[in-house]
Amino acid sequence: MKSFYHLKSLQKLPWGMGWMLPMAIFAAIATPTQLQPATAQNAAPNRPLTIRSDVQEYDAKTQVVTARGNVQLSYPSRQIQATAAQAQYFSKERRIILSGDVYILQQGGNSIRGERVTYLIDEGRFVALPRSNRQVESIYIVNDSSTNTSITSPAPKTPNLKNR
Repeated sequence: MKSFYHLKSLQKLPWGMGWMLPMAIFAAIATPTQLQPATAQNAAPNRPLTIRSDVQEYDAKTQVVTARGNVQLSYPSRQIQATAAQAQYFSKERRIILSGDVYILQQGGNSIRGERVTYLIDEGRFVALPRSNRQVESIYIVNDSSTNTSITSPAPKTPNLKNR
C-alpha cells in the first residue's frame, strides 16, 4: 500500500515545500463552493472537489488520489454528486474514474448509473460502462415547452347538406 506522501521525497524539498502538495490536494478536495452550470466552458480554475470515503491514499509521484469504501463525491462547480465503491482522481490528466455501483446525479435531475464511469473534467464528458450482461442507465430531464400549451387541431369541416 502506498503512503499518503513519501517522507524521503519531502526531506529533499526546501523547508515547508514538502507539505505544500499534500495540503494543496487536501484543500482542493475538502472546500465547498457555490453551484454553477456543469460545463467545461464555465468551469473556473481551482474549484473544490470533495471526496469522502472509508480509506484514501495519495501517490505523490503520480499525483493520484484513490478513495475506497462508501465513496461520496461532490463537485459543486460542475453540479455533480456521486456515490461509488471507489474513486480515483488523476490530477495530471484531469479525470475522475468512479467504479463499483456508480450513481451520479447532476443538479436538475439528470443522472447516470453504471459499473464504471470516467469523468473527463476539461471536456465535461462522462464515459460509462455497465456490469457484465447489463446496461448503463441515464435519466435526462428534458424541458418540454409543449407541455404547457395544448396542441389542438381544428375539427374537420363537414359539408352543410341542408342547402343542397
